[in-house]
Amino acid sequence: MPVPGAVYLMDRAYVDFEALYRMDTAGAFFVSRAKSNMDYSVVEQNFNIDPASGLRTDRTVTLNGHRSKKLYPGPLRLVEYHDREGDVDLIFLTNNMEVSALEVAKLYRNRWQIETFFKWIKQNLAIKKLWGHSENAVNIHIWVAICTYLVVAHVKHSLKSELSIYEIIQILGISAMDKTPLKELLTEPKSNQNVNEQMNLFSD
Repeated sequence: MPVPGAVYLMDRAYVDFEALYRMDTAGAFFVSRAKSNMDYSVVEQNFNIDPASGLRTDRTVTLNGHRSKKLYPGPLRLVEYHDREGDVDLIFLTNNMEVSALEVAKLYRNRWQIETFFKWIKQNLAIKKLWGHSENAVNIHIWVAICTYLVVAHVKHSLKSELSIYEIIQILGISAMDKTPLKELLTEPKSNQNVNEQMNLFSD
């Protein structure tokens, strides 16, 4: 169920008017990319926009298609924005009529930061299997992995180790029962060589 007051940011591949209307009736907000072939009528247009900000248009619209209008009978908002970095025009679809048009564009831009964060998680935390599949279990697993990464990053910085964080995690993983001091384990060339040999033994 959509959370009242929450803002959902989605790519246009996820545009589902029935699902979007459920969000609207639940008191949640959404910002999505509008499909290029969307059939609509303009109800109202806001001319008080600053083109220098990248904004092109800010319109309130209603859907025209019989099925689309049945699935989403309420008004929608279309905000057109020119992204200077990508030199591309983007059209955003939202049910939020209160925030400024520029804020709508900025909200969608935050989606890319979220995707970058999850990409970082997949590349750096190497979560191969979740302990559980409830929201709480997933949150705990991800936060434990992030905290572990940060602790290792702090150790690397404190010891001024030339090893990568990934290498340090691998070394610690196979040295859990080793009594070698951490500083020696991560900074002494001889120790690193022995550990690298151990790593090769257990590698595929």
